[in-house]
Amino acid sequence: MKLVHHRADTPLTLTGHGPGFVLIDQVKYTESLVLGPERLQPGWAPHLELLEERHFTELLDHDPELVLLGSGNRFRFPDWQLTRPLLERGIGLEVMDTAAACRTYAILSGEGRRVVAALIIEPASWNPSSCPHRTPAG
Repeated sequence: MKLVHHRADTPLTLTGHGPGFVLIDQVKYTESLVLGPERLQPGWAPHLELLEERHFTELLDHDPELVLLGSGNRFRFPDWQLTRPLLERGIGLEVMDTAAACRTYAILSGEGRRVVAALIIEPASWNPSSCPHRTPAG
């Protein structure tokens, strides 16, 4: 896991987004990432269908009160069982498409909330049906 640490007196700012990218402090990222006010974790889950419980466990390292999951180009829910690490700690989870998650993160972080955005960034033309689906554990 690669983390980009930032000075606490100048929080990381989501400065823009578009199809297949986000801008953080005017730097363009085209891969999925986790963003908190003080650090950035590039290289998160590349697609919603590839999420595992460990991805949600990693989010605990950011000490959030709320996690915004940007599900990619369209609104989709992850397997609810994967979110157990957040639920067990009483951490809120809101799921929305990545563009909406970017907008919501900008508002909440601007209010000083301990919010973390886990953003799945897909190419504008990516089709989720081309990704092999996992078989539910059972």
